[in-house]
Amino acid sequence: MKYARLTKEQFEELHQEFINFLATQSITADEWKDIKANKPEVAEQELDVFSDLIWEGVLSKVAYLEHISPQQMHLFQCTEKDMRLIALKIKNKNVDITTTEGYEWLRNNLLSDEVEFFTSRKGYSEEKGQDKFKLIQEGANITKGELFQYFETIIAGN
Repeated sequence: MKYARLTKEQFEELHQEFINFLATQSITADEWKDIKANKPEVAEQELDVFSDLIWEGVLSKVAYLEHISPQQMHLFQCTEKDMRLIALKIKNKNVDITTTEGYEWLRNNLLSDEVEFFTSRKGYSEEKGQDKFKLIQEGANITKGELFQYFETIIAGN
């Protein structure tokens, strides 16, 4: 298995897609019931293959990822060739930017010495999808990139 098995909830959401997946393998509903009952290891393999296919599709479309913790913000832009990173570090230990008050503090103190900006660019490994998936497993969320673009304009203006 390349990524991670989908959760029960995700399988329920993707019920029709899973039926279509089984159909592409000429597995009927009755045959699937039989496989689950009598060949659980085969059923597990089918669930894993389907999960990987879904993850591949999702990861191929990821353009931005964000990981925000109390004192740091990591914003990633996933381009065709590499990942660009904009990172912010809050020096003031009393500020938690995951809270409304902390985020407001960040907005008001963005250009102060209490906030450090870093930028970086890194090429993908052999497995671009795995690189993105690892960030998601570490807590990053897939986004539309508004924060990345906002901070990119601030950095460009400095």
